[in-house]
Amino acid sequence: MSLLALLHVAGPALLAVLLIGAGLQDLRTMHIANGFSLAICGVFVVWAAAELATGRMAPLGLAMSAGCAVLVFGVGAAAFAAGALGGGDVKLLAAVSLFAGPDGIVNFLAVTAVAGGLLALAILAGAPIGQPAMAGTALRMRLRGGLPYGPAIAAGGLWIAAAQAMS
Repeated sequence: MSLLALLHVAGPALLAVLLIGAGLQDLRTMHIANGFSLAICGVFVVWAAAELATGRMAPLGLAMSAGCAVLVFGVGAAAFAAGALGGGDVKLLAAVSLFAGPDGIVNFLAVTAVAGGLLALAILAGAPIGQPAMAGTALRMRLRGGLPYGPAIAAGGLWIAAAQAMS
């Protein structure tokens, strides 16, 4: 197996590991460290270089992937300003959008939204997710508590990682 073929599989595998770490950290602390998003961007740079070298990705595809990430970051920044998303969530969404690119961005965002909705329903039902004090509290208080969205982003990103590894 050549180094470039190894990188074709290693990129999505490292993405998956980083996403699981980010999701677990967000579940425990309601915070996603910048290191996860930066590491995903770094993995993408190496992976994209290997994809360009093997011809699996065209330069235009790379530019469009970067454009998707910038667009997701812009919309996420507006959601952050409105108080709908945390800063770590926005950065993680944008970093994973690099891997999703124009072909996978809709699937990534759809899986993330569905997973986020299921997570929100679980919290409303009283599941001990996120802040430990939320379990057993009134519905009104659970609605005001934060939603750790990192696991939902991780679910969408794992979908993309699996798709990239199989291509």
